[in-house]
Amino acid sequence: MRSFPLVIVAGLLCWLAPPSASAQKLECSPCDHAFGKVKIGTSTSFSIKLTNTGYKKVYVLSKSISGHAFSFGSFPLPVTILPGASLHLAVIFKPTAKGWTDATLKIGSNALNSTLQMHVAGTGVYSTGSQLAVTPATLNFGNVTLGLSAKLPATLTASNYAVTISSDGSTSSEFTLLGLTLPVTIPAGKSILVTVRFKPNASGTASGKAGFISNAVNSPTVEQLTGTGVAPGSHHVDLSWNPGDAHAVGYNVYRGTVHGGPYHRINTALDASTNYTDSTVVAGATYYYVATEVNWKGQESAHSQEVRAIIPTP
Repeated sequence: MRSFPLVIVAGLLCWLAPPSASAQKLECSPCDHAFGKVKIGTSTSFSIKLTNTGYKKVYVLSKSISGHAFSFGSFPLPVTILPGASLHLAVIFKPTAKGWTDATLKIGSNALNSTLQMHVAGTGVYSTGSQLAVTPATLNFGNVTLGLSAKLPATLTASNYAVTISSDGSTSSEFTLLGLTLPVTIPAGKSILVTVRFKPNASGTASGKAGFISNAVNSPTVEQLTGTGVAPGSHHVDLSWNPGDAHAVGYNVYRGTVHGGPYHRINTALDASTNYTDSTVVAGATYYYVATEVNWKGQESAHSQEVRAIIPTP
């Protein structure tokens, strides 16, 4: 049993009861914390000490955070803190954007100070030196017949640190980005492929830019896009072929006017599909076609089997 001092007043024996205000008292140490600079995409934690400085049990019943980028660590509720005892409240800071941010933490209990408030803050910074590169720097789709489309691959590479791409887009509706599910993280030194589709909506040269927003220091990373829409001619040759293996990233198409060549490449940029339409043929002419495939190292295969196309005379 807790003992209390005695005093004699007018011959009477009295107990001095302790002030009721100190029965349950919850204190924090520290009540404010600055996390400093933390790289975007990473996290750091800090523990705040909660102490019951009263002489009765404190029941912690609720917790809340007002502010983004901060969260609590493991701290299941409800929890009881005995007189004189302490618990540690873990707070995690995981920035998702560049710049300073803060939050207010609230702990609800049966203590006299039923709502204990604390304050935390931190600054999100980009990973030093992280870079995102896109190759080739320019995708040229060449001539594409109206009503048809062409696809070309591009490579996104992270250097120095991992890079997280949060969004992408094109400045022109004629160019569409395919194959990325965002957000996506590319480990340092690794690459991923993205496909760009060009579908002209008018004759003439079209241009645009593909942009990739990320946590790299050179964000946004931009790739130039260009292509030419051509009206369907009175004659054209449709070519198709089977892929040689799974390592091809694109194909080249060659045309000659005599059997066995010589051949001249007619696609201005690597063709990602296994079909091609030659809309530049002349009525009454005979053409001979071969195709090659190109792997990610830029190595080109030997010619495919030759095919002949005879263009009718109007």
